[in-house]
Amino acid sequence: MSGQTVAIDARLVAGASTGDSSYWSGLIYGLERIETTLRFLLFSNAPRPAGIPESERFQWIHLPAPHSRWWSWVAFPLRARKLGARAIHTQYNLSPLAGAYGITTVHDVSFFIGPEWFQPKDRMLLQRMVPSSVRRAKRVIAVSHTCQGEIERYIPEAKGKTRAIYNGLPPWVKRVDDPTPVLQRLGVEGRYLLTVGTRWPRKNMGLAVLAAGLAGQKLVVTGKAGWGDQPEGAHIQAVGYVSNDDLCALYSGAALYLAPSRHEGFGIPVIEAFACGCPVLCSTGGALPEVAGDAAVVEPTWEAAHWGETIRETLSNSSKIEGLRQRGLARVQQFDWVDSARQTAEIYREVLD
Repeated sequence: MSGQTVAIDARLVAGASTGDSSYWSGLIYGLERIETTLRFLLFSNAPRPAGIPESERFQWIHLPAPHSRWWSWVAFPLRARKLGARAIHTQYNLSPLAGAYGITTVHDVSFFIGPEWFQPKDRMLLQRMVPSSVRRAKRVIAVSHTCQGEIERYIPEAKGKTRAIYNGLPPWVKRVDDPTPVLQRLGVEGRYLLTVGTRWPRKNMGLAVLAAGLAGQKLVVTGKAGWGDQPEGAHIQAVGYVSNDDLCALYSGAALYLAPSRHEGFGIPVIEAFACGCPVLCSTGGALPEVAGDAAVVEPTWEAAHWGETIRETLSNSSKIEGLRQRGLARVQQFDWVDSARQTAEIYREVLD
């Protein structure tokens, strides 16, 4: 049995809902629903959260450690080996102690593409740590074909061992038929545009703020504060971090979702908006056009005036809005965590064999 055991760094599963936590929660959700003889050890420095399977195939290992770096580089791989795991799956940071059977998921390499989007300490750490992890990994998972190409461009050693596997739609995302009660509780009134995400430079929320203002539209902003420029203006309503259910209501009630990011390795909020029937206007940042396909309006410029005009034109065309809704609902069917988990399990098999 130990030869078929995969250890997964599941620390982010117990944290706040972000793109990275969504990846691990979704992967575990999908792995639980596929037929496989693989056994999974889910390691975390926190107790098992609700909704995480506990069965013969899935075991939650609560492994406290005084320092996150020590946990990643020493405590986790050593305990995984002691419990019989051969393959070890992490994101970005893969310890040398993972041995010859390491798998790392790289969500993006924006720290190379736009180093100015990062605090100096974080940038230097990522630029050193991620290439080293990729070089020692047996397999690398990229979350889009765009992401795969960028990884291989900046880290040539990734060529030949990197595979693109799309993220899936988080299973909790559901369209809300009547979002009014939630919107009233949050104090959101009238027509509004929506943008979601931690507010740091890469997310480029200043563009959404300016464009919404030029279009004469209210912009609801949800997510953590982050760092860098924060959204300001009479037309801005910041609701902070909200629950998953409230977020679905915000998507469902929005006239348009804005994704102005300078770069994304995937862009999970785009498919969340699609699933909730919310039309999307996105940038050309990274994988956003790949993920959106023909289901979103893709604005090729970074000029607020152009974005403002595109917002006005889109909102004034009811048939275009309805077409975007329908294409989004169709497009999101291509992003399924069970399919993604099946592809990931194939990688586990390749590594173990």
